[in-house]
Amino acid sequence: MLVDKTDTLIVGAGQAGIAMSEHLSRAKVPHVVIEKQRTAEAWRTGRWDNLVANGPAWHDRFPGLEFDNCHPDAFVPKDRMAQYLVDYAAMIDAPIHEGVEVLEVERLAGKGGFRVKTSQGNITARRIVAATGAFQHPVIPPIVPETADVMQLHSFHYKNPAQLPDGAVLVVGAGSSGAQIADELNRAGRKVVLSVGPHDRPPRRYRGRDNVWWLGVLGLWDMAAPTPGTEHVTISVSGARGGQTMDFRRLAGEGVILTGVTDSYGNGVMQFAGDLQDNIAGGDANYYHVLDMADAYIERMGLDLPEDPEARVSFPDPECLTNPIRSIDLAAEGITTIIWATGFRQDFSWLKVNAFDERGAPIHQRGSSVEPDVYFLGLPWQSRRGSSFLWGVWHDAKHVADQINIQRAYQQYDGEAAIVPFAAE
Repeated sequence: MLVDKTDTLIVGAGQAGIAMSEHLSRAKVPHVVIEKQRTAEAWRTGRWDNLVANGPAWHDRFPGLEFDNCHPDAFVPKDRMAQYLVDYAAMIDAPIHEGVEVLEVERLAGKGGFRVKTSQGNITARRIVAATGAFQHPVIPPIVPETADVMQLHSFHYKNPAQLPDGAVLVVGAGSSGAQIADELNRAGRKVVLSVGPHDRPPRRYRGRDNVWWLGVLGLWDMAAPTPGTEHVTISVSGARGGQTMDFRRLAGEGVILTGVTDSYGNGVMQFAGDLQDNIAGGDANYYHVLDMADAYIERMGLDLPEDPEARVSFPDPECLTNPIRSIDLAAEGITTIIWATGFRQDFSWLKVNAFDERGAPIHQRGSSVEPDVYFLGLPWQSRRGSSFLWGVWHDAKHVADQINIQRAYQQYDGEAAIVPFAAE
């Protein structure tokens, strides 16, 4: 039964909401978690069928539970990840209410706390944690009109090659999702054009260690949040088929046609920026920089890790890189589908408080809002590079729970400041 009053209301029962519930329970803070769909819904229905985690099982998990019957270096399929989160929520006895949508949160004027309007009635809460995650609403740029004779869908809604009409596919966006989907479609026998923008391209593994290990020992997971507005860095990495470095020259050698950033559309023709060579070079620079840092760390620490000369051998430049394509007539090339792997936008319109900048982004310090008793969790770069990853959100949740507990202590104080005489000597 849904309660009518609680100390802390957590909105969202994904990885952020579950982590928040664990730390609030440890701090003995009364709370409930509200989820408009099912626990871990995004992992169930917001991913394509063959998606696996981008990090190995030993790393992409909460500290309190390992994956059963799973090799530590395996990349967990999406459905198993969803079940892991459900199991974790059950293990910590998280007070989750599924199928309840938060419609509006407004402050109780002059009383402290908030009135929360939900699809199942109102709740009064002293404080609110928005744990709705980093991937809320898919964004498709307004480049190709809906009336164009081509199917358009966001990567969030892509499931498998059989879902698409016959014909070639243009994939726009070469982050992890776009690159992996392009690879999958190419392996399924589709003609694929991949529009590549600026990106980081780390090695999947190097000298016997996975990328996530290198990020850890090199201190890169703990990089501080960048300047507001520059948080999003496209990273192309994959755990598919046991994990491979996402190399765009390799993809091109296997048949994928590369272009620069998708620029404009008119009369059935897609125009691309002339930045493909620069974007590939930028990804290469990032790749070799990581290798150099890893080599320096091994030498400095005296580690006995195997040499890996093959990691520095490049695939040959494909024709589409040496002579970049600037336009494509979609019909002439048989392109019947465009998949937009172009990211997401956040939507906090339900939260009627003064906690956002002119772009609608939360104004916060490591999750503590400028609005008293409002907190955020699961934001990209909330406190560090790892904030939107499973293990990173767990540590951010601990910090937010600590801040909630500190504020509870202040609010429970009912004394009065007084001058206390010095004790007699």
